[in-house]
Amino acid sequence: GGAKKVVISAPSKDAPMFVVGVNEKEYTPEIDIVSNASCTTNCLAPLAKVINDRFGIVEGLMTTVHAITATQKTVDGPSMKDWRGGRAASFNIIPSSTGAAKAVGKVLPTLNGKLTGMSFRVPTVDVSVVDLTVRLEKETTYDEIKAAIKEESEGSLKGILGYTEDDVVSTDFIGDN
Repeated sequence: GGAKKVVISAPSKDAPMFVVGVNEKEYTPEIDIVSNASCTTNCLAPLAKVINDRFGIVEGLMTTVHAITATQKTVDGPSMKDWRGGRAASFNIIPSSTGAAKAVGKVLPTLNGKLTGMSFRVPTVDVSVVDLTVRLEKETTYDEIKAAIKEESEGSLKGILGYTEDDVVSTDFIGDN
């Protein structure tokens, strides 16, 4: 008995990490335990890949505004991790660490050590956002960056990376594929 294959839905120190649209082609059938990284890494990595492939990333800072998770407290209480982690999730903006920037370096080795980041946990139940600020190798314009992201979202990353200029809010993305 037991499971023949395991997918860890969080970053792992030991298991190879794969993000669809970034490095899933490196998976081979003899790998029995894999990590699919984190939801934030799955958001950040495809975006970072497009920008790095087209313009080259020298360094970057990512900030995620992250919906409540099951690990957070419903009311103020003790936290083994940190003081802020023990505060009530439903009515606080809680600064937190994130391993997503480091995890991107594992799935995109050319970016290893180039990104750093932080997280704000906010009182929404679904949908998070990543803001990525980068210093680029190539001189470019905002419009060229938008065009590259739009092109990839309609091409090789369709269904993985989305692009819109519509006036939307977070709940508009619930169920988005």
